Amino acid sequence: MDVQQAAEDLVRQVQEGKAMAAFDQYYAEDVVMQENEQPPVAGKAANRERELQFFGGVEQVHEIRAVRSACQGDVAMTEWVFDVTFKGGARKKWHQVAVQQWKGGKVASEKFYYDTGAAKA
Repeated sequence: MDVQQAAEDLVRQVQEGKAMAAFDQYYAEDVVMQENEQPPVAGKAANRERELQFFGGVEQVHEIRAVRSACQGDVAMTEWVFDVTFKGGARKKWHQVAVQQWKGGKVASEKFYYDTGAAKA
């Protein structure tokens, strides 16, 4: 499976509510992930925990949708729309762009770009 096919499958799984399964399948053990200009987080275990905390804070998903994607070589980019209600009742909707660097069929690094006033709880 080439990078474009793998990235498309990852997007499909996230849209189907299988984000953690996609994470387990497609992210490298030494993956580095970064939210905007926050310090990067290294390692699959630390990033898996971070993802679990995010999704664990969600009470209801109204929409998680890929608006558009592009892939060139080992780089994949996806623009996402998130509309969720967090535990405690705060509903937030935002657009986010994820830029992934793939290596050996796995996501080696990923950076998320979004309006900090609109996103994470």
